Amino acid sequence: ETSILEEYNINWTQKLGAGISGPVRVCVKKSSQERFALKILLDRPKARNEVRLHMMCATHPNIVQIIEVYANSVQFPHESSPRARLLIVMEMMEGGELFHRISQHRHFTEKQASQVTKQATLALQHCHSLNIAHRDLKPENLLFKDNSLDAPVKLCDFGFAKVDQGDLMTPQFTPYYVAPQVLEAQRRHQKEKSGIIPTSPTPYTYNKSCDLWSLGVIIYVMLCGYPPFYSKHHSRTIPKDMRKKIMTGSFEFPEEEWSQISEMAKDIVRKLLKVKPEERLTIEGVLDHPWLNSTEALDNILPSAQLMMDKAMVAGIQQAHAEQLANMRIQDLKVSLKPLHSVNNPILRKRKLLGTKPKDGVYIHDPENGSNDSNVALEKLRDVIAQCILPQAGKGENEDEKLNEVMQEAWKYNRECKLLRDTLQSFSWNGRGFTDKVDRLKLAEIVKQVIEEQTNSHDSQ
Repeated sequence: ETSILEEYNINWTQKLGAGISGPVRVCVKKSSQERFALKILLDRPKARNEVRLHMMCATHPNIVQIIEVYANSVQFPHESSPRARLLIVMEMMEGGELFHRISQHRHFTEKQASQVTKQATLALQHCHSLNIAHRDLKPENLLFKDNSLDAPVKLCDFGFAKVDQGDLMTPQFTPYYVAPQVLEAQRRHQKEKSGIIPTSPTPYTYNKSCDLWSLGVIIYVMLCGYPPFYSKHHSRTIPKDMRKKIMTGSFEFPEEEWSQISEMAKDIVRKLLKVKPEERLTIEGVLDHPWLNSTEALDNILPSAQLMMDKAMVAGIQQAHAEQLANMRIQDLKVSLKPLHSVNNPILRKRKLLGTKPKDGVYIHDPENGSNDSNVALEKLRDVIAQCILPQAGKGENEDEKLNEVMQEAWKYNRECKLLRDTLQSFSWNGRGFTDKVDRLKLAEIVKQVIEEQTNSHDSQ
């Protein structure tokens, strides 16, 4: 509760990187002049959960340490009044992000790629052993401690981490992105519940296996310098041809870059980029893989360092990977089923009087009858997420106009929500539209938080 300024000087101008919740800054401890990284979050249950999960994992040598956390009121220049925030002081990672580091290496070898992979996997293994799925494993979240050749690699940013108890519930895919394995997992879950098949001892669930899929993508890019699933079409969302490749696991090892790369490396990539999570390597399988334990020199210089000197290309790779992660995280929200006795629909009322009733005695809520505005409000928010991830536009309107339109509708039904109001303010919303360019992925993630907040508050009522 004491002010951070008593112990630290904060450098407000120097930014180390930008997460979804804002930039990470530099702070200096007054007593020792030691530099630390400072992340500032609005003090909300989600932020406290991020800190709690990060602190649970942070005892591992390959996970960025949290030094201390302050709960202070902070007012930024654009704000009219101070707001409760969490200020998270973390160890400084002077060596920077994974891909930046590779681009500076003239001679990044396969052995070094294997060592980076081993450290990232050990970090994930520690999280998974605590039943925590990271769910945001991407190159920007793998940092080097310093600039020395053998600097340790550490995992950071637990903003999307989630306790994953091994339940095969609906995974974090959008409704537009449901893979066959989603339905397969639900069927299996039903069979396990009803005792038709024995419960698997430790089912490797979606949240955890998403981390392993991400690891496979990162290894591939580290080795050759470009992603396994690419598209000829550049767009802000995942294009159809790229989505098809991801869903079918279609990727190749082009001869030009891969001819010098070992078969062991190709094997671990193949086994991690399996479409069906149950066929994917487990975390133990990765750690036991020959590529991570090879006594061979593996001193072949990789083509990735040269390719990663192109900053625009690296930014494109990172953006595509972030979009794929977001697609795996956004929840498929459930249909609301209403008990038949509380129905307000004239057709069903008539049926009830005539002694007929729908199968299972449940009625799928019809927003038209206006009996439950909260469902409509949630529906409008889901429309915003859909427009962010898969932009649709009617005749004579562009994607931005369509986003403004669905946002207006969502705002009309959710005016009481403080998180949505704050979000729109930060995205330069003027009541009718966005005046600045919108980061759609970021907006989708925050609207998802709004839906969770609204759902929780309705449940508690």
